[in-house]
Amino acid sequence: MRHGKKVNHLGRTSSHRKALLMNLAVALITHKRIKTTLAKAKSLRVYVEPLLSRGKVDSTHNRRIVFSYLQDKETITELFGTVASKIGDRPGGYTRIIRLGERFGDAAEMAMIELVDFNELLLSDKKADGGAKKKRTRRAGGAAKATDKVAAPAAKKEAAPAKVEEATPEVEEEEVAVAAVETEAVAEAPAVEETAAAEETEAPEVTEGDATTEEEKA
Repeated sequence: MRHGKKVNHLGRTSSHRKALLMNLAVALITHKRIKTTLAKAKSLRVYVEPLLSRGKVDSTHNRRIVFSYLQDKETITELFGTVASKIGDRPGGYTRIIRLGERFGDAAEMAMIELVDFNELLLSDKKADGGAKKKRTRRAGGAAKATDKVAAPAAKKEAAPAKVEEATPEVEEEEVAVAAVETEAVAEAPAVEETAAAEETEAPEVTEGDATTEEEKA
């Protein structure tokens, strides 16, 4: 059982497998696109991408390390020259694997592995669309979040006076409504007093019979 074993031995001995991956890496760097089985393409990606990362820094040390894996001087020149100038701005993910379906003879799953920056069709489509946005790294994302945090309090302070200005007209409208109610109450008050005075004036009406009785008493 292969529990916990991530390396695909590809049915070969260690020396045979190293020679196979070395030849595939040389072919990929030279031709920029090769067709092989899916299992070999996945193993090649793990093998060649660290070498492509070293190719971005042209130094004697990196050249010697890459040469120990590829054993080909022309490929080293191509890697540290043409390929390095293309992938210099890319932080990783230099290769792309595209599945091609099953092979006719033995039904093995086939795939094409290529260098991303050398696919002219996709690059021309991106230019026609106006260019793709540059992918942010984690450091750039952290810096952007920090600037957003600094800018957020300032934006809140600027927005606060607008809320106060919007609230003041409502308060003024409430004050005007209260004043109108008070004026209506004052206007109704004299009418009540007039009715009370009229009742007082009407109360002391005396009839003739009552007047005669008062004179007799006197």
